[in-house]
Amino acid sequence: MDARLVIDTIVLLAYFFGIVALGLWAGRRNKNLQDFSLGSRSIPWWAVLASIVAAETSAATFLGTPAEGYKTRAYFYGQLVIGTILARVIVAYTFIKPYYAYRVQSIYEFLTVRFGTMTKNMASAIFLFTRVLGIGVRLYLGGAIMVVIWRYLFPALPVTLNTYIWGIIFVTVITTIYTAVGGIKAVVWTDLIQAVLMFSSIIFAIFLLLRSIPGGFATVEQNLGGLGHMKLFQTGWNSALPFGPALKAMFEEPYTLFAAIIASTMITMATHGTDQDMVQRMLTTPDPRKSQLSLILSGVMDIPLAGAFLTVGILLSVFYAVAPNPNLPAADNEIFGYYIVTEMPVVFRGLIVAGIFATMMGSTSAALNALATSFTKDFYLPYINRNANDRQAIRAARIATAVFGVLMIIVAALAANAVLQNAKLTIIPIAIGIFGYTYGALLAVFLLGMLTRSRGRDGVNVIAMIVGIMSVLVLCKVALPAFDVGALLHGTFKHADWNFGWFMPEWWPAISWPWFVFVGCVVTFAISVLFPTPPSQIAAAKAHVRNDTVS
Repeated sequence: MDARLVIDTIVLLAYFFGIVALGLWAGRRNKNLQDFSLGSRSIPWWAVLASIVAAETSAATFLGTPAEGYKTRAYFYGQLVIGTILARVIVAYTFIKPYYAYRVQSIYEFLTVRFGTMTKNMASAIFLFTRVLGIGVRLYLGGAIMVVIWRYLFPALPVTLNTYIWGIIFVTVITTIYTAVGGIKAVVWTDLIQAVLMFSSIIFAIFLLLRSIPGGFATVEQNLGGLGHMKLFQTGWNSALPFGPALKAMFEEPYTLFAAIIASTMITMATHGTDQDMVQRMLTTPDPRKSQLSLILSGVMDIPLAGAFLTVGILLSVFYAVAPNPNLPAADNEIFGYYIVTEMPVVFRGLIVAGIFATMMGSTSAALNALATSFTKDFYLPYINRNANDRQAIRAARIATAVFGVLMIIVAALAANAVLQNAKLTIIPIAIGIFGYTYGALLAVFLLGMLTRSRGRDGVNVIAMIVGIMSVLVLCKVALPAFDVGALLHGTFKHADWNFGWFMPEWWPAISWPWFVFVGCVVTFAISVLFPTPPSQIAAAKAHVRNDTVS
């Protein structure tokens, strides 16, 4: 084996052993579900800040965002950060304090108090289903980096679906072990290390790319046609078209200023206000003010982060334009990974590959812990084992962690297969689009509960959420990759898209993915707000808050 490869392997193994050891050490004193899910609300705000950023910056960001920069040679994707900052301020001062006031472990418990168990069960089920799909798709990139390494080591051997799957299994198993044992403490403290490694890796990649490009910055400027011509924003509005076609074109373009201000705000309100995965770590701080601080500052951190990842992609497009490589992967998602494996110097290569794994493990560990907490609090304790003691509750959460890990592996394998079918499929729209189908409905019921005290009825909310989800699929003309039902009935599995908006008129736009949450939220809210909350439920909610305040 090449001596350089041996050194990189040692660096990687040291990272994996270190991160697992830290995760197990951090969660060594978990005695009950409160410790497992909220870390006894004793984690400092700055560690939570790093954990939020690490969870947001998944492998989809580490490899997928450079793919967007490589493909567009622009910063259009980065303008969506505008909405994420606005949304965090709204979430910080609308959602966080009620969660602390209601003393919830699963945030969907809030919906039980405000509306009833049917709304809570529906919301929690949406989260469980959507998060498994979303993180599973992101985990595909664990297989992607393994594939790049495989091609580098064994160029003569073919790449198959199994090559991806082994990489996916490797990352998921390691992450599941320390998450199942360590709980949220393991998640937050390992996220802190992973965030530092990730930031260092991306800054070094920019520095190395500028040094690797012949002529350096002058060549970059020349190849891009001058930095003055690079656009940071685009409205998506084509004034040369009549109003109707121009409006249609704007809604079909994902990276516009309107999407950045309106649609992106709604997306982040959903992910950071109604998603157990993200909110759970915010609830580990001692009080709401520290939680609010960590949340808002994480939004500020998104600006340089998004810019850095897109810069890597743009520089990669210049590097391979001036130094063409016939072995360059066909999939844009694998370009950055290919550069790391083939161009990075020894030791740094190992560290940056570890950085990619760090982003995957950070987002996956948080999701696993949130899924286990939500399942245990929302389904296991109320329906499966109402009399469970602390030991049984933690055991149930750990078993749930392992089960969700297996489900994620299955989804990741399906995502890898989809990319093998279409090499130009970039992962960011898929990963965000998945929760876009359902999280608008989720956001609507939380907003209804937070902003009103007497609107919304338990059973009606469930119907409204289902209609909201279907409205996204139909009104946005979503075409989901699936299978041919007719062929399956004849015993043959054949890939086919399911087009939910096939009957919509031609003039209606195929609305782009950043608007999915907006559409689902508006439709769900418009239905639910029409129905009053029963007086008995209003009285029960007031009594719950009063009792918690007294206690």
